[in-house]
Amino acid sequence: MKKIKRIGVMTTGGDAPGMNAAIRAVVRTAAYHKLEIVGIERGYAGLIEDDMKIIDTRYVSGIINRGGTILHTVRSKEFRQPVYRKKAYDNLKYHKIDGLVVIGGDGSLRGSASMYKEAKIPCIVIPATIDNDLPFTDYTIGFDTAVNTAVEAIDKIRDTATSHERTFIVQVMGREHGFITLTVGLVSGAEIVLIPEEKYTTKDVIKKLEEGKKAGKASSIVVMAEGAGDPNKLADEIRKKTDIDVRVTILGHIQRGGEPSAFSRMLACKFGAEAVRLLLNGKYNRMVGIDKGKICSLPIDQVLKSEKKVDIDVEEYKLARMLAI
Repeated sequence: MKKIKRIGVMTTGGDAPGMNAAIRAVVRTAAYHKLEIVGIERGYAGLIEDDMKIIDTRYVSGIINRGGTILHTVRSKEFRQPVYRKKAYDNLKYHKIDGLVVIGGDGSLRGSASMYKEAKIPCIVIPATIDNDLPFTDYTIGFDTAVNTAVEAIDKIRDTATSHERTFIVQVMGREHGFITLTVGLVSGAEIVLIPEEKYTTKDVIKKLEEGKKAGKASSIVVMAEGAGDPNKLADEIRKKTDIDVRVTILGHIQRGGEPSAFSRMLACKFGAEAVRLLLNGKYNRMVGIDKGKICSLPIDQVLKSEKKVDIDVEEYKLARMLAI
């Protein structure tokens, strides 16, 4: 088993609230175990460009409550090419980095798997993505915060929707999966939830809205995932076929920012400490996760072979529909 003396930490892919808290947890856990820590700026691009520096516990002071990532993150197309990965491996060797903690989503997993397979670099991935779409973990860092941000916005939108007797279509993030949309729709009391995993027609949406009007509802909220269609097109079709006053709000990247929630911070603290522990115990090429409240880890290769999908038959989805009547 390789003795770990110096570890690197970096953030990759899309930012998520709680990444800073995870960086802090990794750095301070490593310091507790007398390890040296190297901060790698700008993710995989930083590995290639040798954008690294020694950091310590003071470097991560006062960041547990900050959104974004102090190490920054960019999407690196170059890292997909072997010649650039070789350059990254040489830089890691030059800086005498014995193991890496990579904080991010699907791209972090794939990049870490390549590093371990090609250069036997010990890697641990901490799942951080607002989409919550990584398998074998109930939650990812940032998901809870993104949900709370969207719910707070919709609560305010409902005020104006009620005042003007309007229907609002609110688009939230989620190009491929509806995890955010489903949770937001349930806890915001949305009348309709549209996700990529379930097909629908404009006729279906209109029917539900008109049923709501007959039941005495003067306003409605439709929560729609990015991958579920064009909200402006849907609004235009509803206007053409009904007398419903429809407005569209696209929340966009507001969901990525802001102070991480207590739950996102808690996950970050636990995941960060576990990542360092795994490296020290010689358990490499793994992703940290949480399963039914317990911190766990699985081989990255196993995670990459699986896919996490929204099950439209689950109780949560049925509940959202039932409570929307």
